This record gives sequence, C-alpha cells and structure tokens, in this order.
Amino acid sequence: MNVHSGSANYESDSVVPFASKNAVSDDADQLDKAGQTILKLLHKAAGVAEENSRYALDMAQKLSHQLRAAEDRIAELEAEVELYRDKADRAEQWLHKVYTEIEERFIRQPTEKRRAMLASAGRRA
Repeated sequence: MNVHSGSANYESDSVVPFASKNAVSDDADQLDKAGQTILKLLHKAAGVAEENSRYALDMAQKLSHQLRAAEDRIAELEAEVELYRDKADRAEQWLHKVYTEIEERFIRQPTEKRRAMLASAGRRA
C-alpha cells in the first residue's frame, strides 16, 4: 500500500493537469482586454500629443504675428527717430545762423562803429 500511495504522490507532483476550455477562454479574454486597453491608452496618448502639437503650433503662429507686429512698430519708430533727428539738425543750423546774425549785428558792428566814430572824432580834433 505504501508503494501505491507513493506513486500517487509521484503522479500528483509531476503531472500538470490540463486546463479546461473555460480557463483557456478566460486567458484569451484577459489578453484581448489587455490588448484593447493598451490600444485605447495608445490612442488617448496620440490624441493628447496631437492636441499639444496643435496648441504649440497655434502659440508659435500667435507669437510669430506678435513678433512681426513688433518689428513693424520698431521700423515705424526708427523712421520717426530719423525724422526728429533731421528736424533737430535743422533747428540747430537755424540756431547757429541766428546766433551768428546776432553776433554780427549787435556785438561786432557796434564795436566797430564806436571805433570808427572814435577814430573820426580823434581826427577832427
């Protein structure tokens, strides 16, 4: 009897029972579910990536328009600065001309006239 019970132990340790059709079907269902879950997550990740890409493109376009507007404004301001530089140069030239005219008419000529008058008065005397 010991031999028989020993052989029963041997058989139960080394024999792998066949899985029933239900167990194989459950494994297949689990694999299908896992595969479908992975595909859903992959599609969701792709959708998020596309959305992020669209957002980045929209932001790039928006920033590009802002940059172009800023460059246009800079060009306008530079033209304005050049205009005011020209006006300042012309004003400076006019100030120099007025200064020279004042100097000649009110500073040099009276001095020269006084000298001339003094010289002619000295000759008369």
